[in-house]
Amino acid sequence: MFESLSEKLSAVFKNLRRKGKLSAKDIALTLREIRLALLEADVNFKVVKEFIRRIKERAEGKEVLESLTPAQQVVKIVHEELIGIMGESSNQLERAAQGPTVIMLVGLQGSGKTTTVAKLAKHLSGNGQNPLMVAADTYRPAAIHQLNVLGENLKLPVFDMGAEADPVDIVNASVSRAKSANYDTIILDTAGRLTCDTEMMAELSRMKEKTSPAEILLVLDAMTGQDAVNTAEAFHRELNISGVILTKLDGDARGGAALSIRMVTGCPIKFVGVGEKIEALEPFYPDRMAGRILGMGDVLTLIEKAEHQVDEAKAKELEKKLFSQQFTLEDFLEQIQQIKLLGPIDQMLSMIPGMGNMAKLPAGWSGEREMAKVEAIINSMTKEERQRPEIIKGSRKRRIAAGSGTRVNEINRLLNQFQQIKSLMKNIGGKGRKGKKGLFSFMN
Repeated sequence: MFESLSEKLSAVFKNLRRKGKLSAKDIALTLREIRLALLEADVNFKVVKEFIRRIKERAEGKEVLESLTPAQQVVKIVHEELIGIMGESSNQLERAAQGPTVIMLVGLQGSGKTTTVAKLAKHLSGNGQNPLMVAADTYRPAAIHQLNVLGENLKLPVFDMGAEADPVDIVNASVSRAKSANYDTIILDTAGRLTCDTEMMAELSRMKEKTSPAEILLVLDAMTGQDAVNTAEAFHRELNISGVILTKLDGDARGGAALSIRMVTGCPIKFVGVGEKIEALEPFYPDRMAGRILGMGDVLTLIEKAEHQVDEAKAKELEKKLFSQQFTLEDFLEQIQQIKLLGPIDQMLSMIPGMGNMAKLPAGWSGEREMAKVEAIINSMTKEERQRPEIIKGSRKRRIAAGSGTRVNEINRLLNQFQQIKSLMKNIGGKGRKGKKGLFSFMN
């Protein structure tokens, strides 16, 4: 996510920090490099122009030139202006004053709309709401089947009248169904087209008229860059959309759409898709995203993920074992399995301040592959070996390596790392314990 842009901006600020005091020439050169980085990231040129103007206005004043830490002041200004172009704060979903809240998802074919309906339903149900998904995409019969399968997997209801029904009749009937069955939220999966044609917009307008949605959210593929921004403009012009959900943001190394949409259309980004898993939908926080872009991390999102995914009782028990020196390789395996619930390791590293670049090093490194290797090694041990790793010597190491498809030196490395963790916990003792989520206590 934003990998290319983050690397370029990091290089700009690294050069800036070497200079100490800054001259007007230094600032001009820095602004030129930032401008090029943004344009290469496929950010809308009008957005880039306004962004650079704002930074220039502030950077050429006393705030920077007379500062004792001018480079830090420039980074601070860039951070604040990034937040400014993406929106000053997160945007919560609107709720209907009475009756069920209707959320209408629209977009072009292939943007990930149907999957996003399910992801949004999962997100809302996890936050105490009772959603009903509505299969109103009758132009792609597979969409109806897909939504029903997703509903079954999530154990969440889907309203379906079949591919022969009129989409406007479907959404109208779904409102009656929601009222009678006490669903508080209706999520409409509407049909996509290859282009924003007149027929498509007319049908969506009729759906809007029938259901009076509290939110009309445009689902966009972040990887399409400026095409996504142009699509957002077209939909907003016809439907007056209330917000955007950007999908596939985890695969977008540039970030042009995320940085352009709010300023070009005036519509906020409300959610972002950051993976294929059904849980991989996050509320969009401009300040947190700006922090990720500039390598400052996003600890708040990481902690929130931990709070939602990690079993608190198990985590506290593991923490107790850690500090009492009763922590075994079985406990270590359990902690790894809990960490995996949070998502890809490189994404987690990018959320920790100063560790974003580690997600890319060394070349070919994969957090998931390394974790799978550790799991295979520990699963190849006997119960006694997991509880008393000190008994693992030559012949045992060779047997474990054969069983896990690894090498003896990898067994040695894991045992050394495990011993280092135990030694660290012994030195720390009871200090700094905050009662958080096991190993996650060290994030605070």
